[in-house]
Amino acid sequence: MYRSLVVAAGAAALLAAALLTSLAVGAATLSPPELLLALTDPQHPVHVSALHVRLPRALLGAVAGAGLAAAGVLLQDALGNPVAGPELLGVSSGAAVVAATATVLHLPVPLQVLPLLSLAGALAAGLVVVLAVGPGSGPGASTRVVLVGAAVTAACGGVVVAVIGLGTEGDVVLLMRYLLGSLSARGWNDLAVVALGVVPALLAALLLTRSVAALRLGDHVATGLGVSVARVRLMALLVASLAAATVAAICGPVAYVALLAPHVARAAAGTTSTPLVLLVAAPVGSTLLVVADLASRTAFYPVEVPVGIATTLVGVPLLALLTLRGRPA
Repeated sequence: MYRSLVVAAGAAALLAAALLTSLAVGAATLSPPELLLALTDPQHPVHVSALHVRLPRALLGAVAGAGLAAAGVLLQDALGNPVAGPELLGVSSGAAVVAATATVLHLPVPLQVLPLLSLAGALAAGLVVVLAVGPGSGPGASTRVVLVGAAVTAACGGVVVAVIGLGTEGDVVLLMRYLLGSLSARGWNDLAVVALGVVPALLAALLLTRSVAALRLGDHVATGLGVSVARVRLMALLVASLAAATVAAICGPVAYVALLAPHVARAAAGTTSTPLVLLVAAPVGSTLLVVADLASRTAFYPVEVPVGIATTLVGVPLLALLTLRGRPA
């Protein structure tokens, strides 16, 4: 418990450092005093960029990263599968289908409604996986989750490709950047939309953690402890889908943050307790996404690469390293 709290505090400190660095680094690099002046003085030459471009983008990365991390914790523990995540179980792909259709077909969908429609797509895809898994978690259930999730993801990917074929060249460029994940050109309104979905999801995840922790012991033990296995598993999927779909609607299906953050949290905190893992994973996920976004916009400046490429390049080797060390659980 004490170690987990210390690690969570350390992760929060790293997140604060990452946010400050993200705010300070850009076309004009600012020192801490200059950054404070740029944020507060309307006459400062970098004021507009710092306050209306860098700040909402950095906060968006932090909020989205925390939401994805929470989704990963819930899915991995509720389904008893260490590789469960929105990007591997069809949740993000289901959201992408809706967003791609709305973009390419130029549907008159208000920005405030798009996350709700994406949520519906995510739930439809995720529900197929949950129904395939069923209430039990006996031998073969974990494999069944991966196989069905891969099939749903592939099917949604096929639909997205088909939809792209209907679009113009401009639609395709815009859509491909979205499908790879991006925080570029996002402002305060985008942050507000993501926060409206992620903050309630985080609160709901906190309320679910004890019940989800019981599922790690097996369905029979959880039932003996008075936990309704089917209901808790469905609620976990709903909450994870809410977080992942809201993020996907604004930022695209950002890969590997939801999958990796829980494993990093377990390895750092030395625990598999769902409440403690969530406490650590949220700031870890935020830091991962903020740092990845900083790298994506500065590594090849002035060319900016989608943040999903950066999270994949970092996530794959880190996850492989944790797996070789036997950490994922």
